[in-house]
Amino acid sequence: MQILRVLPLAIRLIVLAVLGVVLAAAATALLMRWMPDWAATLVAATIVGTLIGSIIWRTVAPMRALFRALAGTVASYRDGDFSFGITWDKYSDLVELVNAHNALGDALRDQRVSLVQRELLLDTMVQNTPVAMTLVDESERIVLGNLAARKLLGEGRRLEGRSFPSILERVPQALRDAFERGGDGIFAVGDEDNEEIFHLSRRGFRLNGRRHELILLRQLTAELRRQEVQTWKKVIRVISHELNNSLAPIASLAHSSAELLKRGQLERLPIALATIEERARHLEGFIRDYARFAKLPAPRLEPLEWERFLAQLRSQVEFAWNGQHGDGVVQADAAQLEQAMLNLVKNAHESGSPAHEVQLLLRRLPEQWRIDILDRGTGMSDAVLAQALLPFYSTKRHGTGLGLALTRDIVEAHGGRIALQNRDGGGLWVSLTLPAR
Repeated sequence: MQILRVLPLAIRLIVLAVLGVVLAAAATALLMRWMPDWAATLVAATIVGTLIGSIIWRTVAPMRALFRALAGTVASYRDGDFSFGITWDKYSDLVELVNAHNALGDALRDQRVSLVQRELLLDTMVQNTPVAMTLVDESERIVLGNLAARKLLGEGRRLEGRSFPSILERVPQALRDAFERGGDGIFAVGDEDNEEIFHLSRRGFRLNGRRHELILLRQLTAELRRQEVQTWKKVIRVISHELNNSLAPIASLAHSSAELLKRGQLERLPIALATIEERARHLEGFIRDYARFAKLPAPRLEPLEWERFLAQLRSQVEFAWNGQHGDGVVQADAAQLEQAMLNLVKNAHESGSPAHEVQLLLRRLPEQWRIDILDRGTGMSDAVLAQALLPFYSTKRHGTGLGLALTRDIVEAHGGRIALQNRDGGGLWVSLTLPAR
């Protein structure tokens, strides 16, 4: 009987059908002894049909209960409840269906537990990060605000559901100005004695078909102060090193000159004085470079014709230019831009590049001017490329580390950008972009 219980449903129905036919034939043959043929056939069909029908009903009834149970568990899965399971020991083909259904429930339950754990971890990270995070929907309502955002924007109160513009009305003016300017940026809040510096980042995306904006406010005060201290330490080391390298020889040569005067050996005195002058002028240039870097004024923009500007530049340093876009005009501070370009072209010559390989390319983009300076020198390693634009970083023996940093400040003060990369086949490619106002 146990074997019959687990037989596939199709085989069981075939057996019942064959059994019904055999029983109907046997009953008809038996009843024909006492009844007419048609009556025997009718009575046999009625009796056997009733018997087989009751057996089929008893066979199908558990299946109907199983289907109702399956429908109920599917509804539970849809509602997020994966705690239900089904037990079934009839008909092997339906046993496979029930086992697959239970396996699906186990997989969904495991995934739900894993998802809940991930959501808990993510919420813990979002809530406890020092970066103030605020998610705003297209109606400018706050969907999410972490603990740092509540402290910075909401005086510690929950932000969800509140209007973001109404929140901005209560924040410092510097923060409102940063939002009005749009995009990313750095701003300071407070006075000089109690100033806090923040970085604002805004990113838009679509969530569930609706536009949202993620707003990040990161406090940079402590980090910038650490960087400032490190920079000052480096400046002091560089200045101290340069002063010692110049003042020690000057003091020694001054003493030697005094001894030469006492001995009347005047023929050696011009050499000592010339060396003193050379070291003094080097020190003067070093201090002048630092002063220029520290006191870079805001650029005084005026129309500059490229052909005239580059002709003036070529009178001071050699480079090749194809003459394209010479009739173009850029709004720039002539003295500052000339200083930046001189630094770059001189660096190209000092890189070991042949003079005829130092080239300048000028291009007119839709909203920008692009100036490329190319050479075939030794190029830069990845480590040098990463730090080349930082102040006081230099690979030259007597370099101050201010040339490229000053150039970057000049370009950025004009609203442009500077980028460096190595060229295929050797050499460096320096690219400047300036707004085409």
